[in-house]
Amino acid sequence: MNVKAVIEGLIFMAGEEGLTLLQIQSLLPELSRAEIEQILSAIREEYRNDSRGFELAEYASRYKFVTKEFVYPYGERLFEQFKKATLSQAAMETLAIIAYRQPITRVEIEEIRGVSCEVMLKKLQLRGLIEAKDRLDVVGKPLLYNVTEEFLDAFELETLAELPQIETKEVQEELFARNKEE
Repeated sequence: MNVKAVIEGLIFMAGEEGLTLLQIQSLLPELSRAEIEQILSAIREEYRNDSRGFELAEYASRYKFVTKEFVYPYGERLFEQFKKATLSQAAMETLAIIAYRQPITRVEIEEIRGVSCEVMLKKLQLRGLIEAKDRLDVVGKPLLYNVTEEFLDAFELETLAELPQIETKEVQEELFARNKEE
């Protein structure tokens, strides 16, 4: 087993939330803390080279892959294309769930939709329609998503109180039925 590749894959899978050293250690109990730190240091050094578009960063004791600064101008162009495009059905569903249930975690959204939504959340964030400012105070500290002022502007709302009144249970049942059809 290539332990370095496993750690790299786990951090990649964790996405924007990243992993703490303790989480990595719990997933690989056969390794000591020092061994994991040494592997993380080697991964960080390997990705430091400008031949890579992202690097391993540590923020708030969480390890995650982040895009390097020189990539941002190209990323802005890429996501500018998405801004001009209309929202897909999946984006609208995800956005509606966040608007009606905020603050809400990615896992809660996925439970309602029945599908993974990590990429959709990133796209909605880059379009400025949602944001993740806070974290839920539980193990793992998942991000809490909310809609933004730009969301209100895009849908011509003064406040979220102007959203059509529907029962959250009805929305969940409709999404569940739609997912069963797919």
